[in-house]
Amino acid sequence: MLGKIHLLTGDLDKAIEIYKKAVEFSPENTELLTTLGLLYLQLGFYQKAFEHLGNALTYDPTNYKAILAAGSMMQTHGDFDVALTKYRVVACAVPESPPLWNNIGMCFFGKKKYVAAISCLKRANYLAPFDWKILYNLGLVHLTMQQYASAFYFLRAAINFQPKMGELYMLLAVALTNLEDTENAKRAYAEAVRLDKCNPLVNLNYAVLLYNQGEKRDSLAQYQEMEKKVSLLKDSSSLEFDSEMVEMAQKLGAALQVGEALVWTKPVKDPKSKHRTTTSKAASFQQPLGSNQALGQAMSSAATYRKIPSGPGSTEFQTR
Repeated sequence: MLGKIHLLTGDLDKAIEIYKKAVEFSPENTELLTTLGLLYLQLGFYQKAFEHLGNALTYDPTNYKAILAAGSMMQTHGDFDVALTKYRVVACAVPESPPLWNNIGMCFFGKKKYVAAISCLKRANYLAPFDWKILYNLGLVHLTMQQYASAFYFLRAAINFQPKMGELYMLLAVALTNLEDTENAKRAYAEAVRLDKCNPLVNLNYAVLLYNQGEKRDSLAQYQEMEKKVSLLKDSSSLEFDSEMVEMAQKLGAALQVGEALVWTKPVKDPKSKHRTTTSKAASFQQPLGSNQALGQAMSSAATYRKIPSGPGSTEFQTR
């Protein structure tokens, strides 16, 4: 109970200390072992998490919470088939678990089986319609399938429940850009930049959109902000950046004529080639940093979007 109180107050370190003492007194208590494993998993200590979850499964092989957490770890490291095998066991115990169907859906997404992924995520959404993570994942899968109206529908719903997450606004802006609603896309990017202070991808996508609209000065400002975030991330961690993001940043830097000051180490090979981006319309007097993409044929007929009021500086999205 003391550990639960620490969790309610948000003090994870104290909670872990309490649960560690509890496990010393009751080393075969699967509930304590599973809770401790989940706490380590939440903090990113995967080795300790796997150890405690494994101990819990040793004493109770049917403990669905431990199985679900272990499968989640395997999924995080790309072992989708092994994770699906674990989830199959959980499905027998709790067939109506929203996190279970969410994780199964994202396993199929990782395996590039998008229709199966949407089916599982739709089931998870039916079971937990107010879970923003499920809505986020549905938006992401629809974006990948180029079903932009459906992506907008789910991302807007996710924003209603999680209005302070900048990445959601960035994905919404990507959908709006491909729906050729540039003004609202800019406003979504502006809100994403305001909320997200560490993800350089937000500024990079915004810079590409501004460049394609002929606003090179504003694009350069976003590009420089992206460089600052990248420098901070490189100093604070050994994070490896996505190769497509690095390539896009190099090509945009070359287009903006700031290639010599790039923070990326990989040389630019062909700055005039067309790039894969999420933006569409480009100014006629400059090389576009993207190409128009056709909308997917399987777009949901029920998914629609409404224009955002064009008030000055407004970044609030309609919720109904």
